[in-house]
Amino acid sequence: MSRKGYYRIKIKAALKKVGLLKPVATIYNVRWIVRHWKCSVMAYLRAHGYNDRRFVRLQQYAGKHEGERCFIVCTGPSLTLEDVEQLRGEYTFSMNSIIKLFSKTSWRPTYYVINDKDVYIMLEDELLRYQSDNWFGSDLLIDDTHAKVDFIPYPMDLLNHSGGLHFTDKFNFSDNPYAIVYAGYTVVFDIIQFATYMGFKEIYLLGCDCNYSGKKRHFEEYTDSKLVAENDIEKKLIMTYQVARKYADTHNVKIYNATRGGKLEVFKRVNFDELMKEDADE
Repeated sequence: MSRKGYYRIKIKAALKKVGLLKPVATIYNVRWIVRHWKCSVMAYLRAHGYNDRRFVRLQQYAGKHEGERCFIVCTGPSLTLEDVEQLRGEYTFSMNSIIKLFSKTSWRPTYYVINDKDVYIMLEDELLRYQSDNWFGSDLLIDDTHAKVDFIPYPMDLLNHSGGLHFTDKFNFSDNPYAIVYAGYTVVFDIIQFATYMGFKEIYLLGCDCNYSGKKRHFEEYTDSKLVAENDIEKKLIMTYQVARKYADTHNVKIYNATRGGKLEVFKRVNFDELMKEDADE
């Protein structure tokens, strides 16, 4: 978490203590309400044939991997270098600080996604050094940072977790990122939306620990170790994954958790090493 995020949490706690969190958050969230309305209108137009030149590159990915499987390589502390080495030849998505591994391996994810401007700012030098094709960045990140990396932009609706007041706990799931991508509390949620849009029917999560109780929160830390995560972040993550699970169950998509340990029990668990060994033996 960025230092800005840390102080935002402290300010929210102070406002809540004196009973001002709700009115202040309501005022702050006007920006996000307006943006949400704009996102909703433009999503409808794009979904019904409007040719939006900013996001048109996304359309080339629709159904590109119909019926295939992919791995979403997350950045939890359980992830190892040996894990990604085993994924050569597989279709893979990854995100954020996975770029910290690039100096140690020639493996690269097929697709890379980032949506958070604070994370981008912390990683910008490395992102510029390793930038490649099939990298996706949220329009909010690109606009707020004037990003130098040539991301393929995608439209993201951030309403559900902006400011300090949640107007709704209801999450939406989009299987058409050209129209809209709905933010959850993790970029993994964005990626699952991309994976379904591309036609993947088997999705395996790896390194998705969903556990912020220990001192180590990533396979390789890149934020100030003194900064703390939101105290209810695990609950929010579970809520996010439950929305993805609900969509998958009703659209013939299987999502499995191949992470070693961790707290994510929303998806059926599989043993990653056994899975890869079975494939090698075939």
